[in-house]
Amino acid sequence: MYARVSPKSRPAPARSGRRKAMLAAIVLTGAVITTGALFPPTASAARPDTVQSSLNTLVADDGIPAALASVADREGRTRDYSAGVGDLKTGAKAPKDGQVRAASNTKAFTAVVVLQLVAEKKIDLDAPVDTYLPGLLRGEGIDGRHITIRQLLQHTSGLPEYVDKGAILKDPRRYYEPRELLDSALAQKAHFSPGAKWEYNNTNYLVAGLIIQKVTGRPLGEEVNRRIIDRIGLRHTYFPTPGDMAIDEPHPKGYDREAADSPWRDVTELDPSWGWAAGAVISTNSDLNRFYTALLDGDLLPPAQLAQMRTTVPAEEAGPGNRYGLGLFSRPLPCGGIYWGHGGTIPGYATLGGVTENGRAVNVALTALPSDSATEQHLQAAVESTLCR
Repeated sequence: MYARVSPKSRPAPARSGRRKAMLAAIVLTGAVITTGALFPPTASAARPDTVQSSLNTLVADDGIPAALASVADREGRTRDYSAGVGDLKTGAKAPKDGQVRAASNTKAFTAVVVLQLVAEKKIDLDAPVDTYLPGLLRGEGIDGRHITIRQLLQHTSGLPEYVDKGAILKDPRRYYEPRELLDSALAQKAHFSPGAKWEYNNTNYLVAGLIIQKVTGRPLGEEVNRRIIDRIGLRHTYFPTPGDMAIDEPHPKGYDREAADSPWRDVTELDPSWGWAAGAVISTNSDLNRFYTALLDGDLLPPAQLAQMRTTVPAEEAGPGNRYGLGLFSRPLPCGGIYWGHGGTIPGYATLGGVTENGRAVNVALTALPSDSATEQHLQAAVESTLCR
């Protein structure tokens, strides 16, 4: 992405502590999985400093105001890290595991809800959009009778993008209705015929959110909270309600600037309605680790639907070796094997991370968008070096 219930009342996070037998039957795109705990008993005191060093580089060398990380081993033991300044005005340090806008990680949440509805026989993955929202998708080269739910979740629909970062930052407190956002996409020409290729696109998840609301008769945020957040006890995660522009719990402020020599602009408070099903969720690094771990452990989806989610197509536009399933990336590790996750960017925040097949997890959050390829590479290296230890 370029998208409530009180967190105080949520139960403690639950972990299954097991790798379900069904995972062996799920295709892993032929990857070799790395082994070894992140924090073995014999680990030296210097090992966690590798994570801290990566965050320090992002702050000192790349100029990011703050960088945060949460790392979990296969037993669920977690360590949190932070570097930099959480508030440029006061100079306050960035809170460890503070809340951030999770941006496109929201797509994984939305995809899980759709797949739960598939398991409940309320949605057919290969049915056209018109089955649930007749006449919604019409435009030049766009026809909802020929775009399936699977293609929406997989980013193979050919729908054009609705997000305009410049327009959003011009009026960050403006509220957008989903149909208003969709209209801006439908005013454009289709990028390609459905199923012809892969192209990352927020409009796909906007439509998926509308389908969830039509099928359930409930607001999308309520379904995300009830079916995922409350179910696995993500105590610091929520889907903002309309008009909620703040971040509830301790958090580093998010910043944006027009150029490398421009002053930072505080963009922490904004109306996330323009992200909605594609990018509204607010979370923490540790909660995102718990979410992806629970997802891969089979705690959110039956085996058949998890297998569908992990059935991928090439997504080289996102990076060499990247593949995309249904709301889920698989990315290669330099030490061999892959990790599963998503990541996201939104004005003020960038996140990247995921979980290996054997349960190691990391998520890193920045309080500004990477402005060049070097910063992007440092963020990627912070995730990969941690998962490869």
